Amino acid sequence: MPSITFKEMFSLFLQLVRWSFLVLPLAVVIGSFCALFLWLLEVVTQYRFTHPAILYALPVAGVAVGLAYYLWGGRSDGGNNLIIDEIHEPDAGVPLRMAPLVFLGTIISHLFGASVGREGTAVQMGGSLASAVARWFSLDKRDTRILLTAGIAAGFGSVFGTPIAGAVFGLEVLTLGRLDCSALLPATICSVVADWVCYQWGIHHPAYSMGFHGLTGADGRIFHVNALLLVKVGVAAIAFGFASRAFSEGVQYLSPIVKKFCPQSWLRPAIGGVVTIMLVWALGTRDYLGLGMVAPEAGGASILNFFGAHHYAWSWLLKLIFTVIALSCGFKGGEVTPLFFIGSGLGNALAPLLGVPVDLLAGVGFVAVFAGAANTPIACTFMAVEMFGGANVIYYAVGCIIAYLASGHTGIYVSQRIAVPKIWRKMFKPGVTIRQARLGKWTD
Repeated sequence: MPSITFKEMFSLFLQLVRWSFLVLPLAVVIGSFCALFLWLLEVVTQYRFTHPAILYALPVAGVAVGLAYYLWGGRSDGGNNLIIDEIHEPDAGVPLRMAPLVFLGTIISHLFGASVGREGTAVQMGGSLASAVARWFSLDKRDTRILLTAGIAAGFGSVFGTPIAGAVFGLEVLTLGRLDCSALLPATICSVVADWVCYQWGIHHPAYSMGFHGLTGADGRIFHVNALLLVKVGVAAIAFGFASRAFSEGVQYLSPIVKKFCPQSWLRPAIGGVVTIMLVWALGTRDYLGLGMVAPEAGGASILNFFGAHHYAWSWLLKLIFTVIALSCGFKGGEVTPLFFIGSGLGNALAPLLGVPVDLLAGVGFVAVFAGAANTPIACTFMAVEMFGGANVIYYAVGCIIAYLASGHTGIYVSQRIAVPKIWRKMFKPGVTIRQARLGKWTD
């Protein structure tokens, strides 16, 4: 029976030392920047809560960020999709200027009330810093791909406090239907260390109220899989997948319309800012501005409140509309935290209709809508365990998998390659991007 030799073990040890030398300093820097970023997000969010009139400057703030990208951004405007493209087909690299531009652009967007997220900023900071390190050390294409993957993992893991999910996300987000584990060790080291560094800076992530831990059987024991409840979660997961698709397709549909209406890229955020202000006037609430983790007023629609007893029927849809408009008009940040809002809000809305515990379905929706939009069901299952605990992991996994399938060949990252389609197609060439699949180009 073949066994690992001393030479192979020594080679593995050398690889561990080499990659540790590369990724440990990178992880410290990424974790520190993410800590600063999260602290500033908290500061500007609280400022906006106490000075609501600042919203009226959102169009001007958006134009300022747009001008910065127009004058100095260059390829940085490609965002997360540029990083994914560089991993698949290394070219000119990810510009280092992407990190400060997206950092400042996101902080400004949140200060003035744009409905955007934070994961895009963390991933782009991680990717641009990793690309810079790869250039400094003249790494070859394979090692550059691995280091970029580790940078994505570190940014994602530290910004959400989910280091294992971050490592898996860095591997899974690249190619639909396949995990390339060549970057597993560097991605895991980088994500875990970056999250630890972020924590050492005093950053603490929200604690979610998950009271459901299984149903009690006739014998008085708790069994964590109830057949009827699992079916209900599966039905809800179809709705979560449709919500993922609506979000992704909404951005892809509206963006070209805005571009045609306003060819000047730096001016488009002004449109989004004006429409956002009009929506706030019409609805009479500021609940759908910014991240949506907490509401400006007690009892308002927010991610944390969706895990409670109060019912929010249409908050998920309103957040979807606010965010699609903001992203389509060029505001910087990301999609993931708004997707958390949409998913947990939809779970809260469906829970009384399906007779499912509210906190359970809010938790499933939280990760499942993101799983469908990002095409990362495995990473999202890990994320649920890291955020909510492992007692309900089967419900989380089923929700993520079904939402992933129900969302179809769409996604927020159109540069993702497809290795295995969700529904097999006879005329299919592996390596087609989500962007091409949306246009029906399965063989190009």
